[in-house]
Amino acid sequence: MAATPGLLELIDQCEHMARAYAEAGAPLPRRRPDGFPALVSSIIGQQVSAHAGAAIQRRVEAGLGAVTAEAVLAKSDEELRSYGLSRPKISYIRGVAEAVQTGDLDFDTLRRAPDEEVLETLTRLKGIGQWTAEIYLMFALGRPDVMPSGDLALAEAAARLMRLDARPKPKELAAIAERWRPWRSTAALMLWYYYRFTGGPGAPDV
Repeated sequence: MAATPGLLELIDQCEHMARAYAEAGAPLPRRRPDGFPALVSSIIGQQVSAHAGAAIQRRVEAGLGAVTAEAVLAKSDEELRSYGLSRPKISYIRGVAEAVQTGDLDFDTLRRAPDEEVLETLTRLKGIGQWTAEIYLMFALGRPDVMPSGDLALAEAAARLMRLDARPKPKELAAIAERWRPWRSTAALMLWYYYRFTGGPGAPDV
């Protein structure tokens, strides 16, 4: 349990996190290498189930050999579609690859940048919205205090866990999550884990 940053503090300080842990157990820490492959993975995961996203991810990795900007730009749209990528996602991934090649996107700089600067940089790219940028912050950069409040699975998990009358809207979930600072990323992991425990499909594989 102690391996997940901040979990002990959360379950000690919040009755809802304590109940989620008591009922569902503890999520394992999640971290993936940062950089271009991680951002591509986040784009692949947009608006699809975890199972579907993982299947497409495997096909992309097999097709490209190495998930690099150069490998993406060397493939035709038809080849990329054959891996299961939609036309919009092909456009988004190509845009990121071009930004890497021109130097407009520098992953070394992102590693050192504060959260808000990372979000601002990433969301300037076509197809990279707030959710995708926040997922990158959480899972690729390991930032401890991120709450993707637009995530429907998180909202549904919060409604179930806190016995709310309705699923909170993004601003409402963001307000709820203030109680979990400075460990909102771990709180989000706990909510996703609780969502899966209570039968919810489509959450990240936590």
